[in-house]
Amino acid sequence: MSPTEPRSPVSHRKLGIFGVVALIAAGLAVGTGIRAREEQGSKLKEWTDDQAVPSVAVTLPNAKSLNATIDLPGRLEAYYRAPIFARVQGYLKSWSADIGARVKAGQVIAEIEAPDLDQQLLQARADLASQQASARLSEATLNRRKTLVASNFVSAQEIDERTADLSNKNAAVKSGQANVERLEALAGYKKITVPFDGVVTSRDTDVGALINAGGGSGPAMFVVSDITKLRVYVNVPQNYVPAIKIGAKATIALPEYPNRTFQATVEASSQAVDVASGTTRMQLGLDNSSGELMPGGYASVKLNLQRDTAPLSIPASALIFNGSGLRVATVGADDKVLFKTVTIARDLGREIELASGIAPDDRVITAPPDGLSDGDAVRVVGAGGKPATASEKQQPKS
Repeated sequence: MSPTEPRSPVSHRKLGIFGVVALIAAGLAVGTGIRAREEQGSKLKEWTDDQAVPSVAVTLPNAKSLNATIDLPGRLEAYYRAPIFARVQGYLKSWSADIGARVKAGQVIAEIEAPDLDQQLLQARADLASQQASARLSEATLNRRKTLVASNFVSAQEIDERTADLSNKNAAVKSGQANVERLEALAGYKKITVPFDGVVTSRDTDVGALINAGGGSGPAMFVVSDITKLRVYVNVPQNYVPAIKIGAKATIALPEYPNRTFQATVEASSQAVDVASGTTRMQLGLDNSSGELMPGGYASVKLNLQRDTAPLSIPASALIFNGSGLRVATVGADDKVLFKTVTIARDLGREIELASGIAPDDRVITAPPDGLSDGDAVRVVGAGGKPATASEKQQPKS
């Protein structure tokens, strides 16, 4: 066909149909792209909003007692301990019991020379003899005067005077006798005796040493201790005192016996709190019939606690301390944060026993993130919900 021939109507119609189809296809492509963009933008917004809500792990307070004991330092003391001082003044003549010696009640362990006391005793005995002689003479004189009363040779007044003189002389005799007995009793203290069976745990004297009477002028000559039973003294913090009853058992550990423990019993409590330390002193009884343990030693005391209810415990990481005090963050039923003020009963390291502030059914955030406030929405994972999957953690691509 030559160029001058006119185009057929069919060709023009095909071109028109093709153009319409192309326009429709382009419109569909544009609409689909816009819709895909809108859906992807919506998903991105939902993912962003979801990521803005912090994820937290929660746990319920543990009502099981983690440790029904408390470890405290203690000090061993002899059940009976007697510092022995001299009752007379003089010089030490001899001693027979050194430290570590086992002694019996009444045993003489030292003797004192007291020449001044000896002379006082001799003088008192001489004075007593003189007083007794005077009393005998007064009595004889009175008896002779009484025989002359019937002949009116002696007046009744003289008889009364002689009777009174005899009474005075007898009183002087009694006074002199008491003075002699007092000095004799003091002379008996020249021999130092043991008050009870025990061990000499200290000797601070020697032969020839000047001995002063009384207990306020120097150290004791000897210290005797009964160590068949020991007292263990321990200072218990005030908040634990109600949980430690008289008769409660305790385990004693000593540094010199690293692989052994000893059993003791709570015997007494001071029933008072020391204002300086905030503790109450308690006394425990410890059998030491074998003599292995030494008074004055350090001991680690593990006391059993008796409680009416088990305390609630939480992880230490759940505690928050700031200007509002000591608190924990809990998650309510609506998955919103609620802060609660708590008080600590015991710090056990990774676990904290609480005295008050939370209930057994509170969901406590184990590691609260910074910036949480009351009423903030959170997403519970871990113990309180399912953890986010890996696909949920990936940000959608545009």
